[in-house]
Amino acid sequence: MPCITFIAADGAETVVDAGTGDSLMQVARAHNVDGILAECGGEMMCSTCHVYVEGDWLDRTGTADEDERDMLDFAPCEVTDASRLSCQMKITDDMDGLVVRLPERQV
Repeated sequence: MPCITFIAADGAETVVDAGTGDSLMQVARAHNVDGILAECGGEMMCSTCHVYVEGDWLDRTGTADEDERDMLDFAPCEVTDASRLSCQMKITDDMDGLVVRLPERQV
């Protein structure tokens, strides 16, 4: 079971075990991670599950596709090359140790 670390804007860390095949957003909600609102429930209709993928992890998680980037345009915080919608990130065994940072706000 992959271990995922969520780092809040204030530096607080939440470390959770994630089921493969679940989206990162589902994992965050299942573990009550503060800062992931997921208002649309994972339908890529909002940007309230925005995360920043740390360091070299983008090689394993992949970058946002065009539709995801379009939705990220609505994010209230800075969007970078490391920005992803956590609802679009499916957990794989290769993601064990993944670290993501949360923006200051989602709305």
